[in-house]
Amino acid sequence: MSLKPVEIPQRLWGNPQQAPQFATSIRNSQGEDVLLACPRAVRIAVALMDLQAVNGGAASHWGGPSAMAEMMSALHGFMYKSQPWYENFHFVNDIGHAENGLYALKAIYGLGDMDLDELKGFRSIHSHLTGHGESHLFPQAVLLSNGPLGSALPQAQGLAMGEKLKGTNVTTVCTISDGACMEGEAKESLSAIPGLFHKKRMNPFWMIISDNQTKLSGRIHDAFSMQETFRSLEVLGWKIIKIEDGHNIQECYQALEKGFELKDQAPICFWVKTIKGRGVKSTEESASGGHGFPLKAYSSEIHSFISEIWGEDEELPAVFSEWANLLTQAPKSSDDPEPSNIKKEKAQAGFARAAIDLVKGGVPLVSVSSDLQGSTGIAPFHKEFPEHCFDVGIAESNMVGCAAGLSKVGLIPVVDTFAAFGVTKGNLPLIMSSLSEAPVLGIFSHIGFQDAADGASHQSLTYLSSLGSIPNLETIVVSTSAQAQALFDKKARAIAKSQKAGEKVSSGIFFVGRENFPSEIQGQSFEWGKPSVLVEGTDGVIVSQGALIHQALVAADILRVKGIKVAVVENPYVNRPCIKSFMDIFSKTKNNLLTVEDHQLIGGAGAQLIAPLVDAGVKLHAKSLGVNGLFGRSAYSAIDLYRYHGLDAQTIAKKFEILLDNRKD
Repeated sequence: MSLKPVEIPQRLWGNPQQAPQFATSIRNSQGEDVLLACPRAVRIAVALMDLQAVNGGAASHWGGPSAMAEMMSALHGFMYKSQPWYENFHFVNDIGHAENGLYALKAIYGLGDMDLDELKGFRSIHSHLTGHGESHLFPQAVLLSNGPLGSALPQAQGLAMGEKLKGTNVTTVCTISDGACMEGEAKESLSAIPGLFHKKRMNPFWMIISDNQTKLSGRIHDAFSMQETFRSLEVLGWKIIKIEDGHNIQECYQALEKGFELKDQAPICFWVKTIKGRGVKSTEESASGGHGFPLKAYSSEIHSFISEIWGEDEELPAVFSEWANLLTQAPKSSDDPEPSNIKKEKAQAGFARAAIDLVKGGVPLVSVSSDLQGSTGIAPFHKEFPEHCFDVGIAESNMVGCAAGLSKVGLIPVVDTFAAFGVTKGNLPLIMSSLSEAPVLGIFSHIGFQDAADGASHQSLTYLSSLGSIPNLETIVVSTSAQAQALFDKKARAIAKSQKAGEKVSSGIFFVGRENFPSEIQGQSFEWGKPSVLVEGTDGVIVSQGALIHQALVAADILRVKGIKVAVVENPYVNRPCIKSFMDIFSKTKNNLLTVEDHQLIGGAGAQLIAPLVDAGVKLHAKSLGVNGLFGRSAYSAIDLYRYHGLDAQTIAKKFEILLDNRKD
């Protein structure tokens, strides 16, 4: 029976209506002149967008888009030859770090309503130009959302499978980095695509690999080389077209022409040798290829940075120098600076301190990382005890799976990554770890909206519901470095003790934010399993954990000024709340309860606390604040998203007042 697909309205922008604002001319394989978007202009726009984001307090990416500037310009120029291009090509970008380069490219072409001025909102909460491409926010330019490395390649595979069923000859193009090719889901597609193609179950498929030998924590070959993997693609059934100089835009364009001639014979892999951070010598030579933008906020060095990109042969266009001038104008400092006597740091700093002390004390701790040890905070442990550490590359599932094996031979493995990847790509391996009674420790960072600038794909809003129901696994959400250090130490020692006694023991997955917070909170108790009463009160209780406990404390101060005495309770042990302790707390207060979390309300911390309290017979007048069925978006800092979703201190206080007003005794 023939298939008749649903006719989905086309939302992508069509072909450019004019030549690129900044252009470069190349020759195609027939010797004809072709006008393409200027890669130097793309790089400069990316640099200025990045500094704009840094000025707002957000991280940003430079190395990835700079590496792909020539190939992206050549590719889009080639696709735009077709009218309309989207009836002949599907384009999917797996290199989420390079998405700002695509924004710049579209602005230079003047697609839709895009221009250079619109780039100035990059990563702010008011812009649809998010840290990684988001289809739900920018469907005119993003066909499939990207961000988690390797995830878009199988999606692109599905596009090509679908077009075959439809009977078209649309070519699907997916750009991907060498690091993303380390992911398990990407490797599955590397095998599946040629297999299905040669069974005539897929349409023409192009995979463009940016091979720059670089990941966030250093060079890819520091973990293991991907060169043999790429060479093996030919054996799997790919046609490899190698581009030795990925910064020669003419070579890139002519390679695409060759690939188009061969597209019906085999899936094409364009193996493109690139340099991460291309255009600026210092970033080209840095260990990470200038992954994040290297300049500080409002830095006057932006002028020399973009001048180096443009080169000395031509005068830098005024539109770029004027934008750079605006970016160096720092706002006047506040008249009311924050008290300097409060020590602040990232909460994850406590994990490394605890790990170092544990090994010095004889606990057989080993670290298994997947490229993000600098971001998760465990890097000082790697530096102190390199022989205790592994970097398995960009491969979260592999990381968790091999940790279970390490556990079974008497070691205490610690895995670390962003929560968005750990709870998704690591979910099944964590289930198998628990099923195998092979406990692991996890440090999963950037929870909730604490990865503000990277947007929805990096914001983990289901981390508690995803892992909370796994047997033999505890989810612990920490708010300070002192708490992280103390609780990590206790859990590691408990695992070591139970393992030695031959007793079953649960894994411990620690969730932590990203931003700087006070290193300790007065009243925090480090007694394992017990909540901490941080503020006493009789009118009810606000319960929170992690980054939002700090907003809850401010909310209590706001309420106290209004004569409302609310207790603030921190419950780090989300899926194992101590019900007896909470019953004792409610015996001293009215049973008004407000839970607060930057997590989906379904299956979140509030749900995991209220249900067992009700089961225990506690008569609650309760309300939960969280995310109500929405995805996130980019913002310069988490507070922007807390306000947007009603999770800031002022809204928490207001919601508690409403809770009191609505009570019917």
